[in-house]
Amino acid sequence: MNLNEHYQTLYNNSIEKIKNDDYTIDELIHSPNDNRFGITFLIRPPQEVKNEIQKFLNELRAVEPNQYYYPNPDIHITIMSIISCYNGFDLNGIDISKYVDIIKKSIAETSEIEIQFKGLTASPSCIMVQGFMANDALNDIRDNLRFHFKNSDLEQSLDKRYAIQTAHATIVRISNKLVNKTPFLNTVEAFKNCNFGTFKVDQLELVFNDWYQKEQHVKTLYRFNL
Repeated sequence: MNLNEHYQTLYNNSIEKIKNDDYTIDELIHSPNDNRFGITFLIRPPQEVKNEIQKFLNELRAVEPNQYYYPNPDIHITIMSIISCYNGFDLNGIDISKYVDIIKKSIAETSEIEIQFKGLTASPSCIMVQGFMANDALNDIRDNLRFHFKNSDLEQSLDKRYAIQTAHATIVRISNKLVNKTPFLNTVEAFKNCNFGTFKVDQLELVFNDWYQKEQHVKTLYRFNL
């Protein structure tokens, strides 16, 4: 996959939809009755990179204060949704140690992971930071996870929604009607090629999480050092 082309196509199509009011409002993001939970294997960018992202979010917040902006603790890159969030998922019903063992096997020979957060892309419901990988290490891990979980009897839903191949991070969700749509989109366009920073990954996390990875709902199950 040519990531640059993929992100660009996604951006162009989604921004056009938002311009035409064909965007999707997330109806559940503030709902106390949202009981979708699951397990995710993820990367957390370093503080200095997240701080750069917040500078952009502050600009957006100034023109559209009623949208959902990710706070620093919630910003992440999904390596793989091991169990995609669903209503009624019970963490007590699974043996975490077996999941940890499979992940350890999957990352055993991982080469260095380096990610550059540069530029923005979008969907009809959110704004994302583009992530670019310096090598194939992250997708090699994903392929290893697919292989090992396929050959296990553990509950999992890898690639159920889509086969993940990127290193993006969602940072804004449209949670209300856009009141100042033009200045909002102008701000996104102004930061479209912004370099938020490059970082090497030295730790991966397996977490129990809600749909949005909100800090108050997330429980770290295991940290893997690289």
